[in-house]
Amino acid sequence: MNKLDRYIIRTVLALTALVGLGLVTIYTLVVFISDIGETGKGTYGVLQVLEYSLLLMPSNLYILLPIVALLGSLLGIGALARSSELTAMRASGVSMLRIGGATLVAGALLGAFGYVLGDWLGPAGENLATRLRDNARGEHGTLDRSLWLRDADNVLRIRHLVAEDYARDLTVFRTDASGGLAQVSTVDEARYVDGRWLMTGIKRTELHGSETKVVTLDQIEISGSITPNVLKLFILEGDVLSVRGLYNLVAYMDDNKLDATKYRIWLWRKLVEPLTVMVMMLFAVPFVVGTLRDAGAGQRLLAGVLVGIVFYVLNKVSVSVGDLYQWPAPLAAGLPTAMLGSLALWRLRLAR
Repeated sequence: MNKLDRYIIRTVLALTALVGLGLVTIYTLVVFISDIGETGKGTYGVLQVLEYSLLLMPSNLYILLPIVALLGSLLGIGALARSSELTAMRASGVSMLRIGGATLVAGALLGAFGYVLGDWLGPAGENLATRLRDNARGEHGTLDRSLWLRDADNVLRIRHLVAEDYARDLTVFRTDASGGLAQVSTVDEARYVDGRWLMTGIKRTELHGSETKVVTLDQIEISGSITPNVLKLFILEGDVLSVRGLYNLVAYMDDNKLDATKYRIWLWRKLVEPLTVMVMMLFAVPFVVGTLRDAGAGQRLLAGVLVGIVFYVLNKVSVSVGDLYQWPAPLAAGLPTAMLGSLALWRLRLAR
C-alpha cells in the first residue's frame, strides 16, 4: 500500500465520518423529540431524556452504518472525481480495480469499527439507557409480557420478570415420558441463588390418569439450563445482543429442541454486517465514475439514499422469507450482500 492508496482511504473515511456524524445527530434528535413527551413520569425529565438519547448514539450509528458507508464513499470518490484527481490517477495508469481495492480497505476498517459498535458499545449503551429510563420512571420490571421457556421436561411461564435473577407469578408445567402433562405448579416467587432457583409459595397439582392431587409446598430448589444469563438474552431484541449472546441463545434453544431459526439468522446478520459495510463502499466506486460521473453532491446523496432503502427492504424480505421457508441462516442473512457485491464487481470490471 503506497501513498496514493492511503490518500484514497483517508479521503473516503473523512467524508464517511462527516456523513456519520450528520446522520446520527439527526437520528438522535428524532429520538429525543419522540421521547420528550414521556417526561413527568417519576423523575424522568428533560435531562434524563437527553442522557437517554445520547446513550443510544452507538446503537443508532450501528443501525445507520451501511447507509453511512455508501453515502460517505459516494461523496469521497465523488470529491476526487470533481477535483479531477481521479482522472489524473487513471491517466497515470491506476486501474479502477486498484481504486476499488483502496476503497475496500477503507470499508474493512469501517466494518471492524462497526463490529465493535454492534458487539460492545451499542448493547452496553442501550442497556444502560434502558436502566436509566426505567429507574427514573420507577419502572423496575424488566419484562411487560409473559415469557415462555423450556428446560428438559419442564415448561415455564413467567408472568412478571423483575430482574434476571428474580421472578414472580410463575407456572411450571412438567411432562411425562410420553409428552403428556404430569403436573402443574404455580409459584409465587423464584430467586436464583448459588446456581439454583429457590421457589417459594408453591401449589402443585399432580395428574394421575383421571385423578388429581393438590400439594402445597413452602419452597423447593430446582436446577437446569435456565440461568439469569438465558433470561437476559430472551428479554433483549436480536439487534441489541452481541454475537456471543446470540450464539449462547441459539445453543440453549438447540439443546431444548426449540426453533432457533430467527435467532440463528440474527446471529449471521451480525457476522455478515462488516462485509455489508465493505460491499456498500465498493458499490459506490463504479457509479461515481459511471452513472454519477457528472452528478453533484446532492444527486449522489439522493442516489445513495435510494440504494440504501432498496437494500434495507431486500434485507428485511430475505430474513422474513428465510425464516418462513427455513432457508439456511447464512443464505437468508447474506443473500442481499452477496447480490450487491456481485453487482459492484461486475460494474467495476466494466468501468476498467
